[in-house]
Amino acid sequence: MLGSAVSVAFNAGGACSMLLVALGQRCFNMDRPMLTLTAAIYAYCAAMVLASTVNGALGTDLKYFLPLITLLFFPISYSTWSITDKVVLARIAVLASAAACCGALAIAIVQYHWIGTRAEGGAGNAIVFATVTCLAVMMCLAGALSGIVKHWKLLAAAALAGAVAIIYSESRMLWVAMLAAIIAILLINRHRFTAVNLTRMAIVAGAACLVVAALGFPIIEGRADFLFSDWDALTARGDYNTALGLRVAMWEIGLGAFRELPIFGHGISASRTLMKQGFHDQFGMAAGFNHYHSGFLTALVQAGAVGALALAAIFVVATRNAAKVLRLSGEPVERFGATMLIVTVITYLIGGMTGIIVGHDILDSVLMVFMISGTYLACGRTVSVMEKSAHAVVPLASQPP
Repeated sequence: MLGSAVSVAFNAGGACSMLLVALGQRCFNMDRPMLTLTAAIYAYCAAMVLASTVNGALGTDLKYFLPLITLLFFPISYSTWSITDKVVLARIAVLASAAACCGALAIAIVQYHWIGTRAEGGAGNAIVFATVTCLAVMMCLAGALSGIVKHWKLLAAAALAGAVAIIYSESRMLWVAMLAAIIAILLINRHRFTAVNLTRMAIVAGAACLVVAALGFPIIEGRADFLFSDWDALTARGDYNTALGLRVAMWEIGLGAFRELPIFGHGISASRTLMKQGFHDQFGMAAGFNHYHSGFLTALVQAGAVGALALAAIFVVATRNAAKVLRLSGEPVERFGATMLIVTVITYLIGGMTGIIVGHDILDSVLMVFMISGTYLACGRTVSVMEKSAHAVVPLASQPP
């Protein structure tokens, strides 16, 4: 809701966590689930550096490596976050998400109806705003169905507010992600449905759908018309100067660049140069972006198949950790954490099909927040603040005879 404030908070917290671990005031938590996810995250960061090194652009790309620091903080921040009681952290996640949904709707109404723009929140980017709001909506729904937080009606209202805010963002792929994530949450919690609460939930869901349809139908209809219009312009006249046309052009340029260097890619700065050159040479347009509006295609161009596979591994490991918990555990908090991981994977992958997966400060920070919280709640080990000192060697003079 407050844009890059989340990046400042997470990265500052990560730096403080590193200091606390270095000074021995926090124990480095060596959970196996955390270590496997850390390996995948660090492999992606290494692939990005390797691509620039192979292409002799390490010095040029050095400034572009700064966003990787957010990802590198994962194991350090996990170690300090895991001193928190799991039930407390789960409730914080739900209540904070409810507050975010309400705030998102308030800002969306002001931006859409008063300013006349797409809802962007404090992010300044409608897709980023919709991605984060979608995650908040899912946490409200998961919290209401899991029973971790009482007052499910308030959580349902907050989720509805967030859903309307996502409609106001006009981010079509996030509409799809929201529906897919809702289905996933219902399937995960299907064991909690009885004849009574199933009827009650159906009534609530029906009322929510009517509200969303009433408020969002003109927006959804307009966005659908734009999509069909862009498609007609592209197929009938070869017009790439539309939102859809620009994306198709980027995908064509990106696939061509990937074929040139399929293993290690071109590096970050070279990928941006290739895009500008491709727009000029192939489409006669003076356009350029810092990514290819497809998360995995961007990784393929920047770091080749090595980078794309490493990026995919992050989500594969998170899904595997969650699936194992959902298959074996009936503990509500653990299942809530697994749900957090599942909806994060769904939201980022679907939203990233035509946008960004990693490489944006807000998306990177929120991804780490949800990966840390979800992994810890689902299958992490709680550590004591004083655990490190408890394992320290006792001075000889104080040891019993």
